[in-house]
Parts: sequence; structure tokens; C-alpha cells
Amino acid sequence: MVADNPDRIEVLPVLPSLDIGETLSFYRGRLGFEMIVYQDKDYLILRRDEMELHFWLTDDRSLCERTSVYLRGGGIAGLHAEYKARGVETLSDMMVRPWNMEEFYIHDPAGNLLRFGRIPRPV
Repeated sequence: MVADNPDRIEVLPVLPSLDIGETLSFYRGRLGFEMIVYQDKDYLILRRDEMELHFWLTDDRSLCERTSVYLRGGGIAGLHAEYKARGVETLSDMMVRPWNMEEFYIHDPAGNLLRFGRIPRPV
């Protein structure tokens, strides 16, 4: 966290949302982003462990359908298993892609693509 290193630079994606309430419900209930950092009618900030996502309200669905974020780290296999157990409808299989990253994907209700990846582990 920034408090541990005041010189650290974080990258925090800001994704479009068609409905802040629906976004909150999906990310909390389905993806486990339990901590609400900030919420009003036009903006939402959610956190899960070290992952933080921001959302801004739009009425343009095409923005959501053309937006994605890549979340990378060693713990994604655990997230994939959790999301599978939670029955996340848009969860893809986890597989090694041609660019040598082990990945899975989720689309949120607005159409934003969440890409989760890690360097493949030796078998």
C-alpha cells in the first residue's frame, strides 16, 4: 500500500458503469470486492485486498463493451476457483494463452472485460 512506501506509484483503473447500484451488487456479491472506499450516485470505488477498481456512471453501453482491465498476480488460480464456486456466469476457463500467460476472463453486467493473468507455473 502507499502508506508503506510513499514513493510507490499505483495504477487504478476507472471503468464505466451503466448503473452504480448494479455494479456494486455484482462486484461485492459475485467478485468479493467487499470494501466500499467511496460511493455516490455517479462514482464508486471498491477494494478487495490490494485490488482497487473505480467506476464512473455513463449511459453509453458501447464504452463499457470496449473497456477492459488486466489484473495480474500469483493469486489468480484461487480467485478462479472462488468465482467458479460462486457461479459467476461469464467466467471463462483458466488456460495458458499463446502469449505465455495463464489467464481467465469475466465480463461484468455492463460489458467491461476483466482479464486476470499470471506467469504460468511449472508443472
